[in-house]
Amino acid sequence: MRSAFVGIIGRPNVGKSTLLNAILGEKVAIATNKPQTTRNTIRGIYNGETAGEPLQLVFLDTPGIHKAKHKLGDYMTGMALETLKEVDAVLFLVDSVPDKGPGDAWIIEKLKEVDTPRFLVINKIDLMEPDEYLRTFEYYQGLGIFKEIYGISAKNGVHVQDVIDGVAKVAPEGPQYFPEDMITDHPERFLTAEIIREKLLLYLEEEVPHGVAVEIESFEEGEDITRIGAVIYCERKSHKSIIIGKGGRKLKGVGKAAREDIEKLLGCKVFLSLWVKIKERWRDDDIALTNFGYREKS
Repeated sequence: MRSAFVGIIGRPNVGKSTLLNAILGEKVAIATNKPQTTRNTIRGIYNGETAGEPLQLVFLDTPGIHKAKHKLGDYMTGMALETLKEVDAVLFLVDSVPDKGPGDAWIIEKLKEVDTPRFLVINKIDLMEPDEYLRTFEYYQGLGIFKEIYGISAKNGVHVQDVIDGVAKVAPEGPQYFPEDMITDHPERFLTAEIIREKLLLYLEEEVPHGVAVEIESFEEGEDITRIGAVIYCERKSHKSIIIGKGGRKLKGVGKAAREDIEKLLGCKVFLSLWVKIKERWRDDDIALTNFGYREKS
């Protein structure tokens, strides 16, 4: 058998979570058009075959690498970079020629420091003109650090299998780390909180989303229904009003959309209760970051 851990890294909003979901054929990572959607490393487990041998690839979808403005940002970027040291292969996702800022150059320098096989994945080719794709391809090819370069559309599933096949070729002989029917090692409570946060990102104004956290306070499984109570934390009183909306309509919309996805995840009826509380500057609060699952308990 062959098995490998594969890190997916890149700047915010290049489509890392969308690629993970496309590889697995199921949604295990939330994806929106807003940067920094992913806060934790999400592990997705792919089971297949390569050259007649069983294959298991454990993909690690990491937070977007960016210049941090608070402790949460420091944690997210640090977690993404730490992945480089722990995996058997790295997928570096981009969606254009590098910008003029230092962000891309910094990531590339970090990639040069590791001996792990590195693959470049140019995403969103469905939105690119041919000359833009060619310029992007030639720039990264000229760096001479990537084993292969793939052009894909993660959203549409175009050439995603090519990426899987490429990584499979460098997967070493190894054990089966997870059961064949398992697609993620995250517990249902974690996935439930992520679904609620995804709906908040989709429903909220630009200034609010990154200041929200979701904590599952209760998760009671019954014979016919699962009852879930969740608290949405925000940093300002004005944000609480935006989340609730006029007459509570926005919060009801978030709850309805989240409940539908959670029912698909759990395969049963769900009664979802949501509350909104204020916790000022929680993104710079070590205790809050630990309680919300963004830092390890010491």
